[in-house]
Amino acid sequence: MTTQPLTAGQALRQWRNAVVVLFALGGITVSAWGPRLPSIRADLHLGDGVIGLVLAGVTVGSIAGLAASSALLSWLGARRVIASVVILASIGLATVGIAAGAFGSVVFTVVGFVFVGFGIGCLDVMINVQGSAVERESRKTLMPLMHAGWSVGAVVGSGIGAAAAALDVAFEWQFVGEAVVLAIAALVAVRFLPAIVVQDASLVRAPVGVRIRGWLRGWTDWRLLLIGVVMLGVELGEGTANSWLTLAVRDDHHQTDAVAALFFTAFAIGESGARILGGPLVDRVGRVNAVRFTTAIGVIGLVLFIVGAPAWITLIGVLLWSVGVSMGFPLGMSAAADSGPNPAARVSVVASIGYLANLGGPPVIGFLAESVGLLNAFWLVAVLLAVGFAVAGVLRPRATPKLTEMA
Repeated sequence: MTTQPLTAGQALRQWRNAVVVLFALGGITVSAWGPRLPSIRADLHLGDGVIGLVLAGVTVGSIAGLAASSALLSWLGARRVIASVVILASIGLATVGIAAGAFGSVVFTVVGFVFVGFGIGCLDVMINVQGSAVERESRKTLMPLMHAGWSVGAVVGSGIGAAAAALDVAFEWQFVGEAVVLAIAALVAVRFLPAIVVQDASLVRAPVGVRIRGWLRGWTDWRLLLIGVVMLGVELGEGTANSWLTLAVRDDHHQTDAVAALFFTAFAIGESGARILGGPLVDRVGRVNAVRFTTAIGVIGLVLFIVGAPAWITLIGVLLWSVGVSMGFPLGMSAAADSGPNPAARVSVVASIGYLANLGGPPVIGFLAESVGLLNAFWLVAVLLAVGFAVAGVLRPRATPKLTEMA
């Protein structure tokens, strides 16, 4: 039997679906250990402060992965580098499980988290570059839908961890099993990516030193930095919800642990739903208006969450908050990717700011909470969302960007 060649439309749909799957794999990976942290902490015999330092390995690895992503893309190409970094993250996840669960080794647990962070940081840039390319080819706004894949994956990953904990499955077996599945899924998904997606062939041949200097010049590009300001607000909002939402609902709004967990689930569903439905909105009103609309809703939601007393008002605040942080990151990635040559380097600059806010911002909220209380610390998130609203005009597409070229 002769296989019929794919039409351009079929190939594009397969490419899009593969990128969505890769986003979902990233979301599953980063949410795998959250529900198992109490068990990991117990097996390592650590307190809350030290386990926080262990988890910092993810942050360190992520920043390194973001910085290395452009060079790796030029060296290996999209298919090989995406498969490689997902496998690296999978090895890291398995290492965390075995090191903490079987051997109680803090050092190798940190090494595992660094591997996970490096793989995820690099993957994030790669799949956003792929997603931006799919958008250009399809002439539709697809990045919110693709980022919804990450959000749904995070819900799935958290659910797997919660179910494994409820069934008393040792986390080392959970992590090793997930690692195998993630690696296999990535190897399958990358087969549906184009063999080559290059905007400027000369960039591929540029020496490593030139590429590094080009990446560093990105940090002096005012437009990329302003895109990063939008990222700062929305990613701090998302990271704060991930780290502090359930605690605030339980302690400050005086709800039970079960209700607090349901509120977090509502946040995850609200963010995922907004991203799934957001593409047509962006096509209708544009990036700038979409981000302004959602960040304004987010500010209102945070205000309701902070000051609202009845549970139903608090829940409305959570849902509006989730919508408020849903669009800034995917649309910021699109804006960075099409702002000039070498999109991987440009995406890595703004993604670094987003990661810093998402992973490093929650400890800042915790520090403020020590002085002013947790709910009052959330005003910082509201302020930064408002700043993102004010500078959202930088996301407007430019037909002929006059930016400093990043080699």
